[in-house]
Amino acid sequence: MKAERRTLFAGMIGNVLEWYDFVVYGFLAAIIGKLFFPSGNETVELLKSFAVFAVGFLMRPIGAILFGYIGDKFGRKKALTVSIVMMAVSTTAIGILPTYETVGILAPTLLVLLKLIQGLSVGGEYTTSVSFLVEHAPSDKRGLYGSVGILGAVIGILLGSASGAFITKVLPEDDLYSWGWRVLFFTGIILGLVGYYVRKNIDETPKFLELEYEELKSKSPLKELISVYRSKLFKAFALSTFQAVGFYTIFVYIANHLAVFVKFPKSTALTINTISMIILALLIPVMGFLSDKIGRKPIILFSTGLTILLAYPIFAFISSGNFENALIGQVVFAIITAGFMAVLPTTLVEIFPTSIRNSGYSIGYNLPFAIFGGTSPLIATYLIKETGNLASPAFYLIFAAVVAFVAGVTLRETAGRPLE
Repeated sequence: MKAERRTLFAGMIGNVLEWYDFVVYGFLAAIIGKLFFPSGNETVELLKSFAVFAVGFLMRPIGAILFGYIGDKFGRKKALTVSIVMMAVSTTAIGILPTYETVGILAPTLLVLLKLIQGLSVGGEYTTSVSFLVEHAPSDKRGLYGSVGILGAVIGILLGSASGAFITKVLPEDDLYSWGWRVLFFTGIILGLVGYYVRKNIDETPKFLELEYEELKSKSPLKELISVYRSKLFKAFALSTFQAVGFYTIFVYIANHLAVFVKFPKSTALTINTISMIILALLIPVMGFLSDKIGRKPIILFSTGLTILLAYPIFAFISSGNFENALIGQVVFAIITAGFMAVLPTTLVEIFPTSIRNSGYSIGYNLPFAIFGGTSPLIATYLIKETGNLASPAFYLIFAAVVAFVAGVTLRETAGRPLE
């Protein structure tokens, strides 16, 4: 039991640290837009800030290829250790960047460079940690173990949201813009040291060690993935499209939506987001456990189907200007998507064989995040700007849910089957 807890903690802690660091930027997007892209137009500043957020996602497929290769050739442990160091250094550097007022165009240029490094790191961290967890799991607990990976990411983002809500609540506006925003990035070096220590003292997965012992490691994981397992890669891509759009629309974009368009105080918007993510965090392990009993496929179809039906009315409800409506709507979104987010990690690990699992999962998962996820806040803001309809971001969410629903229909149930 002690070894089991250590494995779960090691798999989760990296995601807590990495995703806290990465999405703090998303929660401070309005502030960063004003400091690094001053124009006098709040919407334009937010669009530019989110554009940089999206740029970081362009590196995720490259990070997926790099860390997928490291994980498949040298082990999951090696990939996890390198990725967390990269994230800690780049996050801390953002906290000490000069603003546009001080150094002009150099400020946003450096910001883009650091977001690229962050994107490279995130491209390998999450998927490798899930492979690590599921390969360590007993066959009847893979759904639960896999859900711990996304739980770590949710807890990290929850901490980022809570920290943002706290600092915007206690600091005057002038202090927030002059130095307060930097505090949330300075945690990077401390969190990085903790994560590095934990990762250095974990065991490699039995599945990878077995592969290594039998000398069955793929000579070229990427080439084998594309030539032999292309259909599985497409399926992983389609399913991950909903994860990408859903997560960043519901749990990153909406906080800014409430602050900029619905005109809630920033602290109120972040408080609503924090409450919804607490609900999400509580439900994820429950759904992971449930998927070990009833299967992955029913939960995938249920979550995506409900999103198709309810996304637009919920978005309209959230945008009504009433605090209770916004809170209820965000919580309903959390309940609907919790099942999909809990089940997807294990499902994608189970799709691929061990020899190319890290590459297949990493690339299939991160490509849609680069194309659809990182651009979700940008597209949501643009849709409102063009249509004047505060509920219009729901259309993008519905599109992603339809793609994943179709993929889910064609999915072969993987629960209870041995890992390839």
